Amino acid sequence: MSRLTRVTFAACASLFTLIAAACVPQTGGGGTTTTTPTTTTPTTTTPPAGTPSLVVTPYITGLATPWDIAFAPDGTMLFTERVGRIDAWIGGAKRVLAAPSDVTPMSESGMMGLAVDPAFTTNRRIYTCFISNAGGATDIRIARWSVDAGWTSLGNRTDILTGLPVNQNGQTGRHGGCRLRFGPDANLWATVGDSATGSVPQDPNSLGGKVLRITTSGAGAIGNPGGALLPQIYTYGHRNPQGVAFRPSDGQAFSVEHGTGCDDEVNVLQPGANYGWDPASTGSGYDESTPMTDLVRFPSARPAAWSSGCPTIAPSGATFLSGPQWGSWDGALAVAVLKGSQLRIMRFSPSTNAFLGDTVTVTDRGRLRVAVQGPDGDLFVAQDANPGSILRVHPVLAA
Repeated sequence: MSRLTRVTFAACASLFTLIAAACVPQTGGGGTTTTTPTTTTPTTTTPPAGTPSLVVTPYITGLATPWDIAFAPDGTMLFTERVGRIDAWIGGAKRVLAAPSDVTPMSESGMMGLAVDPAFTTNRRIYTCFISNAGGATDIRIARWSVDAGWTSLGNRTDILTGLPVNQNGQTGRHGGCRLRFGPDANLWATVGDSATGSVPQDPNSLGGKVLRITTSGAGAIGNPGGALLPQIYTYGHRNPQGVAFRPSDGQAFSVEHGTGCDDEVNVLQPGANYGWDPASTGSGYDESTPMTDLVRFPSARPAAWSSGCPTIAPSGATFLSGPQWGSWDGALAVAVLKGSQLRIMRFSPSTNAFLGDTVTVTDRGRLRVAVQGPDGDLFVAQDANPGSILRVHPVLAA
């Protein structure tokens, strides 16, 4: 593709995004919009030289808003559906392992994040994050489960962390987060939204608007900043982080976060850091005109490593690509995008974390919720749709 072609394509894409943004509420794009994917047949995209062509095919179809994907050590795929199910793909068919009766899908929340224990081979544990009405009150919580040996059901549910905030004054379930990933430190990381409540992101006694780092029992992990912050909190001052990923080369954690009408962010996470979101700063409740990273109010807040500017595209779940099959994208961050309906490949400096550039691809499959690399090296991407699919994205390098 020539430079002129790339520039022309980028200009057209920007114009399309501006037009589309004028037709939707500027709230970060993470809502409950149900879409029908524009393409269901296999497609191949050809990005710039040195990077692979991508062959995109439906892998699992007919799902009710798939939200997250994980793999067991034996290669079994697990996934969540926002309507309230935890599933496994067994022998070419979906098997519902659990559908907890207390899951109450509302607005952007439902059955959300999913992670497999690093010691799954011996303990067969997985973890999910979901909105619940257990006990009569509504909250977002993280639960630990055991998978039976035959992959037929989940048992031994233990709610390891409860009381993550839910919006009480508006759209219940808005800005619920909640992505789960195990880090290279074997601790469980969780992105928690601010519940669209102004005081939450900067409140050291609230788990909302934070990135958490916890043990498999829900306690704060050793090495968390502590002090005035609750022991589970790793970073604060977030709006609605939807992704967390760890760079394979050094284990550095990155988060992916929804902005308002401007400034989606990718952040480099550092313990105890404030990322500067404070929608209560003007005293008007939940003021979404405030900056995503307010360096005037918080001079020591950490600026984003990448920001979308205006308008937002609603980036969501992400993963670092790994393996020679990805060519020059080996080590790049693959980000599923909701409102922008794309897969975006971002490159950051391994030494300074500076943003180096990105490529937009897979633009014909509707809203994309999460991207996860499978054990075979391919990328698996969930469509944010009902019915929706999990797509397989296979890289092909030129001979």
